[in-house]
Amino acid sequence: MPQTHQQIAIKTAYFSIAGNAALAIIKGLAGVFGNSYALIADAIESTTDIFSSFLVLFGLKYASRPADKNHPYGHGRAEPLITFLVVGFLITSATIIAYESIINIGTPHELPKSWTLIVLGAIIIWKEISFRIVAKKGKETNSSSLKADAWHHRSDAITSVAAFIGISIALYFGKGYETADDWAALFASGLILFNSYLIFRPALGEIMDEHLYDDLIDEIRKVALTVEGVEDTEKCFIRKAGMQYHVELHATVDANISVKQGHEIAHKLKDTLRQDIPELGHVLIHIEPDN
Repeated sequence: MPQTHQQIAIKTAYFSIAGNAALAIIKGLAGVFGNSYALIADAIESTTDIFSSFLVLFGLKYASRPADKNHPYGHGRAEPLITFLVVGFLITSATIIAYESIINIGTPHELPKSWTLIVLGAIIIWKEISFRIVAKKGKETNSSSLKADAWHHRSDAITSVAAFIGISIALYFGKGYETADDWAALFASGLILFNSYLIFRPALGEIMDEHLYDDLIDEIRKVALTVEGVEDTEKCFIRKAGMQYHVELHATVDANISVKQGHEIAHKLKDTLRQDIPELGHVLIHIEPDN
Protein backbone atom coordinates (compact mmCIF):
# COMPACT_ATOMS: atom_id res chain seq x y z
CA MET A 1 0.00 0.00 0.00
CA PRO A 2 1.55 3.36 -1.04
CA GLN A 3 2.41 5.84 1.68
CA THR A 4 0.52 9.11 1.97
CA HIS A 5 2.30 12.46 1.72
CA GLN A 6 1.86 12.92 5.47
CA GLN A 7 3.47 9.56 6.25
CA ILE A 8 6.42 10.28 3.95
CA ALA A 9 6.90 13.75 5.48
CA ILE A 10 6.74 12.45 9.07
CA LYS A 11 9.32 9.71 8.37
CA THR A 12 11.59 12.32 6.78
CA ALA A 13 11.27 14.53 9.89
CA TYR A 14 12.37 11.59 12.08
CA PHE A 15 15.36 11.13 9.75
CA SER A 16 16.33 14.78 10.28
CA ILE A 17 16.02 14.52 14.07
CA ALA A 18 18.24 11.43 14.27
CA GLY A 19 20.86 12.90 11.93
CA ASN A 20 21.01 16.26 13.71
CA ALA A 21 21.30 14.65 17.15
CA ALA A 22 24.22 12.45 16.06
CA LEU A 23 26.04 15.31 14.35
CA ALA A 24 25.56 17.72 17.27
CA ILE A 25 27.40 15.26 19.53
CA ILE A 26 30.16 14.55 17.00
CA LYS A 27 30.73 18.24 16.21
CA GLY A 28 30.70 19.27 19.86
CA LEU A 29 33.26 16.67 20.89
CA ALA A 30 35.46 17.36 17.87
CA GLY A 31 35.28 21.11 18.47
CA VAL A 32 36.23 20.90 22.15
CA PHE A 33 39.06 18.38 21.76
CA GLY A 34 40.20 19.77 18.43
CA ASN A 35 40.37 23.44 19.55
CA SER A 36 37.96 24.56 16.81
CA TYR A 37 35.31 27.16 17.56
CA ALA A 38 33.95 26.79 14.02
CA LEU A 39 33.11 23.17 14.87
CA ILE A 40 31.60 24.21 18.20
CA ALA A 41 29.50 26.79 16.31
CA ASP A 42 28.47 24.00 13.96
CA ALA A 43 27.44 21.91 16.98
CA ILE A 44 25.34 24.81 18.29
CA GLU A 45 23.51 25.03 14.98
CA SER A 46 22.93 21.27 14.87
CA THR A 47 21.50 21.43 18.40
CA THR A 48 19.01 24.11 17.36
CA ASP A 49 18.28 21.96 14.30
CA ILE A 50 17.16 19.15 16.59
CA PHE A 51 14.53 21.38 18.20
CA SER A 52 13.46 22.85 14.86
CA SER A 53 13.08 19.33 13.42
CA PHE A 54 10.87 18.41 16.38
CA LEU A 55 8.80 21.51 15.54
CA VAL A 56 8.54 20.36 11.93
CA LEU A 57 7.41 16.93 13.13
CA PHE A 58 4.78 18.48 15.39
CA GLY A 59 3.58 20.75 12.58
CA LEU A 60 3.30 17.88 10.12
CA LYS A 61 1.27 15.78 12.55
CA TYR A 62 -0.99 18.68 13.47
CA ALA A 63 -1.44 19.76 9.84
CA SER A 64 -2.52 16.23 8.88
CA ARG A 65 -5.58 16.39 11.12
CA PRO A 66 -8.84 16.18 9.14
CA ALA A 67 -11.21 19.11 8.72
CA ASP A 68 -13.65 19.73 11.56
CA LYS A 69 -16.39 22.18 12.51
CA ASN A 70 -13.95 24.92 13.53
CA HIS A 71 -11.46 24.21 10.71
CA PRO A 72 -13.51 23.38 7.58
CA TYR A 73 -10.41 23.67 5.37
CA GLY A 74 -8.35 21.42 7.65
CA HIS A 75 -5.30 22.30 9.76
CA GLY A 76 -2.75 22.68 6.97
CA ARG A 77 -1.97 26.32 7.74
CA ALA A 78 -0.08 25.11 10.83
CA GLU A 79 2.76 24.15 8.47
CA PRO A 80 3.88 27.63 7.37
CA LEU A 81 3.48 28.83 10.97
CA ILE A 82 5.91 26.11 12.04
CA THR A 83 8.19 27.22 9.19
CA PHE A 84 8.28 30.70 10.73
CA LEU A 85 9.39 29.16 14.04
CA VAL A 86 12.07 27.14 12.24
CA VAL A 87 13.34 30.38 10.67
CA GLY A 88 13.41 31.87 14.17
CA PHE A 89 15.67 29.01 15.31
CA LEU A 90 17.95 29.62 12.33
CA ILE A 91 18.23 33.34 13.08
CA THR A 92 18.89 32.62 16.77
CA SER A 93 21.65 30.13 15.98
CA ALA A 94 23.23 32.54 13.46
CA THR A 95 23.19 35.33 16.05
CA ILE A 96 24.81 33.12 18.72
CA ILE A 97 27.48 31.95 16.28
CA ALA A 98 28.25 35.54 15.17
CA TYR A 99 28.45 36.80 18.76
CA GLU A 100 30.74 34.02 19.96
CA SER A 101 32.90 34.32 16.83
CA ILE A 102 33.51 38.02 17.44
CA ILE A 103 34.48 37.30 21.06
CA ASN A 104 36.85 34.51 20.00
CA ILE A 105 38.49 36.64 17.32
CA GLY A 106 39.81 38.91 20.08
CA THR A 107 40.79 36.04 22.39
CA PRO A 108 44.18 34.29 21.92
CA HIS A 109 43.82 30.53 21.49
CA GLU A 110 45.59 27.49 20.07
CA LEU A 111 45.51 26.32 16.47
CA PRO A 112 42.83 23.74 15.63
CA LYS A 113 43.91 20.11 15.38
CA SER A 114 44.51 18.83 11.84
CA TRP A 115 42.25 15.80 12.32
CA THR A 116 39.23 18.11 12.61
CA LEU A 117 39.42 18.48 8.81
CA ILE A 118 38.64 14.77 8.40
CA VAL A 119 35.62 15.12 10.69
CA LEU A 120 34.43 18.17 8.77
CA GLY A 121 34.87 16.48 5.39
CA ALA A 122 32.63 13.60 6.48
CA ILE A 123 30.07 16.02 7.94
CA ILE A 124 29.90 18.10 4.74
CA ILE A 125 29.22 15.00 2.63
CA TRP A 126 26.55 13.72 5.03
CA LYS A 127 24.76 17.08 5.36
CA GLU A 128 24.65 17.55 1.59
CA ILE A 129 23.17 14.05 1.21
CA SER A 130 20.64 14.89 3.94
CA PHE A 131 19.74 18.14 2.18
CA ARG A 132 19.05 16.33 -1.08
CA ILE A 133 16.97 13.61 0.60
CA VAL A 134 14.81 16.02 2.63
CA ALA A 135 14.48 18.53 -0.23
CA LYS A 136 13.29 15.75 -2.55
CA LYS A 137 10.70 14.60 0.00
CA GLY A 138 9.64 18.22 0.60
CA LYS A 139 9.00 18.70 -3.11
CA GLU A 140 7.28 15.32 -3.39
CA THR A 141 4.89 16.08 -0.52
CA ASN A 142 4.46 19.86 -1.16
CA SER A 143 5.57 20.47 2.44
CA SER A 144 6.91 23.97 3.14
CA SER A 145 8.22 22.95 6.57
CA LEU A 146 10.14 20.00 5.09
CA LYS A 147 11.66 22.35 2.52
CA ALA A 148 12.70 24.62 5.39
CA ASP A 149 14.18 21.63 7.21
CA ALA A 150 16.10 20.72 4.05
CA TRP A 151 17.66 24.18 4.01
CA HIS A 152 18.65 23.61 7.60
CA HIS A 153 20.78 20.74 6.35
CA ARG A 154 22.19 22.87 3.54
CA SER A 155 23.03 25.74 5.93
CA ASP A 156 24.73 23.21 8.19
CA ALA A 157 26.81 22.03 5.22
CA ILE A 158 27.70 25.65 4.43
CA THR A 159 28.92 26.34 7.97
CA SER A 160 30.96 23.14 7.80
CA VAL A 161 32.53 24.21 4.50
CA ALA A 162 33.37 27.60 6.01
CA ALA A 163 34.88 25.86 9.05
CA PHE A 164 36.91 23.56 6.77
CA ILE A 165 38.32 26.56 4.89
CA GLY A 166 39.04 28.48 8.11
CA ILE A 167 40.82 25.57 9.78
CA SER A 168 42.79 24.85 6.60
CA ILE A 169 44.02 28.47 6.48
CA ALA A 170 44.93 28.41 10.18
CA LEU A 171 46.87 25.14 9.85
CA TYR A 172 48.61 26.13 6.61
CA PHE A 173 49.83 29.56 7.73
CA GLY A 174 50.34 28.58 11.36
CA LYS A 175 50.92 30.99 14.26
CA GLY A 176 49.13 34.31 13.88
CA TYR A 177 46.28 32.80 11.85
CA GLU A 178 44.47 31.06 14.70
CA THR A 179 41.44 33.34 14.24
CA ALA A 180 40.83 32.17 10.65
CA ASP A 181 38.65 29.48 12.19
CA ASP A 182 36.55 32.12 13.98
CA TRP A 183 36.27 34.35 10.91
CA ALA A 184 34.95 31.32 9.03
CA ALA A 185 32.25 30.82 11.67
CA LEU A 186 31.31 34.53 11.44
CA PHE A 187 31.02 34.31 7.65
CA ALA A 188 28.87 31.18 7.99
CA SER A 189 26.44 33.02 10.29
CA GLY A 190 25.81 35.55 7.50
CA LEU A 191 25.03 32.74 5.07
CA ILE A 192 22.61 31.22 7.56
CA LEU A 193 20.75 34.54 7.84
CA PHE A 194 20.48 34.75 4.06
CA ASN A 195 19.10 31.20 3.87
CA SER A 196 16.61 32.14 6.58
CA TYR A 197 15.11 34.72 4.25
CA LEU A 198 14.93 32.18 1.40
CA ILE A 199 12.95 29.85 3.68
CA PHE A 200 10.73 32.58 5.14
CA ARG A 201 9.61 34.16 1.84
CA PRO A 202 7.62 31.21 0.34
CA ALA A 203 5.99 30.43 3.72
CA LEU A 204 4.85 34.06 3.94
CA GLY A 205 3.41 33.78 0.43
CA GLU A 206 1.48 30.69 1.50
CA ILE A 207 -0.03 32.45 4.53
CA MET A 208 -0.95 35.49 2.41
CA ASP A 209 -2.52 33.35 -0.37
CA GLU A 210 -0.03 34.71 -2.88
CA HIS A 211 -0.56 33.58 -6.50
CA LEU A 212 2.26 31.09 -7.08
CA TYR A 213 0.62 28.15 -8.83
CA ASP A 214 0.37 28.82 -12.58
CA ASP A 215 1.51 25.29 -13.52
CA LEU A 216 -1.13 23.71 -11.28
CA ILE A 217 -3.83 26.00 -12.70
CA ASP A 218 -2.89 24.92 -16.23
CA GLU A 219 -3.15 21.27 -15.16
CA ILE A 220 -6.56 21.88 -13.54
CA ARG A 221 -7.90 23.55 -16.70
CA LYS A 222 -6.60 20.70 -18.85
CA VAL A 223 -8.24 18.04 -16.67
CA ALA A 224 -11.50 20.04 -16.47
CA LEU A 225 -11.92 20.00 -20.26
CA THR A 226 -11.88 16.18 -20.24
CA VAL A 227 -15.15 16.17 -18.28
CA GLU A 228 -18.25 15.79 -20.44
CA GLY A 229 -20.37 18.93 -20.37
CA VAL A 230 -17.56 21.33 -19.47
CA GLU A 231 -17.05 23.68 -22.42
CA ASP A 232 -14.42 25.95 -20.92
CA THR A 233 -13.01 27.29 -17.64
CA GLU A 234 -12.84 30.86 -16.39
CA LYS A 235 -11.54 32.00 -12.98
CA CYS A 236 -9.35 29.60 -11.04
CA PHE A 237 -8.09 30.49 -7.55
CA ILE A 238 -5.76 28.34 -5.48
CA ARG A 239 -4.70 28.53 -1.85
CA LYS A 240 -2.17 26.18 -0.31
CA ALA A 241 -2.68 24.75 3.18
CA GLY A 242 -0.07 22.28 4.37
CA MET A 243 0.41 19.65 1.69
CA GLN A 244 -2.91 20.30 -0.06
CA TYR A 245 -4.21 22.87 -2.51
CA HIS A 246 -7.75 24.21 -2.15
CA VAL A 247 -9.33 25.23 -5.45
CA GLU A 248 -12.14 27.50 -6.62
CA LEU A 249 -12.91 26.97 -10.30
CA HIS A 250 -15.49 28.60 -12.59
CA ALA A 251 -16.58 26.17 -15.33
CA THR A 252 -18.60 27.10 -18.42
CA VAL A 253 -21.48 24.81 -19.51
CA ASP A 254 -24.34 24.93 -22.00
CA ALA A 255 -26.74 27.70 -20.92
CA ASN A 256 -29.79 25.65 -21.95
CA ILE A 257 -29.32 22.66 -19.65
CA SER A 258 -31.26 22.30 -16.39
CA VAL A 259 -29.98 23.30 -12.97
CA LYS A 260 -29.88 19.61 -12.06
CA GLN A 261 -27.68 18.79 -15.05
CA GLY A 262 -25.35 21.66 -14.21
CA HIS A 263 -25.16 20.39 -10.63
CA GLU A 264 -24.26 16.88 -11.86
CA ILE A 265 -21.53 18.26 -14.13
CA ALA A 266 -20.07 20.22 -11.21
CA HIS A 267 -19.93 17.09 -9.05
CA LYS A 268 -18.38 15.06 -11.84
CA LEU A 269 -15.80 17.79 -12.44
CA LYS A 270 -14.93 17.96 -8.75
CA ASP A 271 -14.51 14.17 -8.49
CA THR A 272 -12.38 14.03 -11.65
CA LEU A 273 -10.06 16.79 -10.46
CA ARG A 274 -9.51 15.18 -7.07
CA GLN A 275 -8.93 11.79 -8.69
CA ASP A 276 -6.47 13.00 -11.34
CA ILE A 277 -4.67 15.51 -9.08
CA PRO A 278 -4.39 13.84 -5.63
CA GLU A 279 -2.80 16.87 -3.94
CA LEU A 280 -6.06 18.83 -4.26
CA GLY A 281 -8.06 19.25 -1.07
CA HIS A 282 -11.31 21.24 -1.02
CA VAL A 283 -12.63 21.91 -4.55
CA LEU A 284 -15.42 24.44 -5.15
CA ILE A 285 -16.99 24.49 -8.62
CA HIS A 286 -18.98 27.49 -9.81
CA ILE A 287 -21.05 26.88 -12.95
CA GLU A 288 -21.22 29.62 -15.59
CA PRO A 289 -23.59 29.60 -18.63
CA ASP A 290 -21.93 29.91 -22.03
CA ASN A 291 -22.52 32.97 -24.18
